[in-house]
Amino acid sequence: MNKEFYIKNSIDVAKGLLNKYLIREYDGKKIITKIVETEAYMGVNDKASHVYNDKKSVRTQPLYMEGGHIYVYLIYGMYNCLNLSANKENIPECVLIRGVEPVNSFEEISYNRFDKSYNELNSYQKKNLTNGPGKLCKALKIDRSLSGKTIFSNELYIEDNPDNDFNIVESKRVNIDYAEEAVDYPWRFYIENNKYVSVIDKK
Repeated sequence: MNKEFYIKNSIDVAKGLLNKYLIREYDGKKIITKIVETEAYMGVNDKASHVYNDKKSVRTQPLYMEGGHIYVYLIYGMYNCLNLSANKENIPECVLIRGVEPVNSFEEISYNRFDKSYNELNSYQKKNLTNGPGKLCKALKIDRSLSGKTIFSNELYIEDNPDNDFNIVESKRVNIDYAEEAVDYPWRFYIENNKYVSVIDKK
């Protein structure tokens, strides 16, 4: 994945990231997952964005960097969320990675999430391994130490997937009730019929 891929608006990047491989390396381990759900945040005019009205802070600084930088923030005081900056420098758009499908390292992911072997998990736990932003960050040991780094390092990076046979569902974003009219923007994208998507539209 080259840098030019991220120098586009966050909606295009969010769609383009679907089905790509998100790879995490640490302590000699290499966890490979497939991105199955994303959300676009369109910067200073998006009421759901952390930088709405151009609210700059130390925390949101990675969003103002050129597309392809990592932004990790904490929600509820306990869950990390992975975002990637999009567009040009000082256009603070980003993409939230909401769900990934494990490709390998099920044992490692299972111990990271539940501190037990994959074979010991019940069906509910298996379904909930990585189907949400906080869950996938715990599963892949993604934390705020990565914030501000690029997605082109050997710690966390993205690779193309030659298999492009999938359909994209467009939907409203999740858990942004505070965002007034932005609640209704269809800026969440996911792979149709993938069981690792956090919220499936009923319609």
